[in-house]
Amino acid sequence: MGRAFEFRKARKMKRWSAMSKAFTRIGKDIVMAVKEGGPDPASNSRLRAVIQNAKAVNMPKDNVERAIKKASEKDQGDYKEVVFEGYAPHGIAVLVETATDNNTRTVANVRSYFNKCDGSLGTSGSVVFMFDHTCNFRINAEGLDPEEIELEFIDFGAEEVFADDDGILIYAPFESFGAIQAELEKREIEILSSGFERIPQVTKPLSAEQAADVEKLLEKLEEDDDVQSVYHTMEESSDD
Repeated sequence: MGRAFEFRKARKMKRWSAMSKAFTRIGKDIVMAVKEGGPDPASNSRLRAVIQNAKAVNMPKDNVERAIKKASEKDQGDYKEVVFEGYAPHGIAVLVETATDNNTRTVANVRSYFNKCDGSLGTSGSVVFMFDHTCNFRINAEGLDPEEIELEFIDFGAEEVFADDDGILIYAPFESFGAIQAELEKREIEILSSGFERIPQVTKPLSAEQAADVEKLLEKLEEDDDVQSVYHTMEESSDD
């Protein structure tokens, strides 16, 4: 198995597990998708993907429909995607993806978390090169062979395919998202969820005490409503 498999195994159930946080994230994704491509999922591939993700975290259908309607209103503000880069204690690189309607607030909050936890907020480009930007799809495994899927989707950008208890996962470079989504839909293969991740190219092992220092920063970041995802280069246990 490759890095995507190990990354997924280590992170599973560790982050983003709170239902309220998941719903908040989906709500923002709906707003950005509707603002970009309109409220009709049939003609908006990004919105279709977000609706699939909403189902995956058991977000009620009424909530989804309400969010789409609200996002279509003229007075609904838009969210801007902003990435922050920096270092946690012990030389651990941290990448923070946010969706914000108030960049001044978000910058101030993120900087304060780094400062309070003995980290340092860096400039754009300071750590992003340490992560591979990937897309992923989880599909229904019924009647499908992961090895055949891997062979058939290599031409569309797939780099790693593996099965787990919840289906078959396809990993590919960020820019392959549209091609793979279109081909899965063309073949009427059920997409359970999809998304994007930043996989660290190299991870660094820390002692339990050092890891606790880093976790303080990660927890503060993840509790912030503007933060969508947090990635880092600390080696994580996959024993969960």
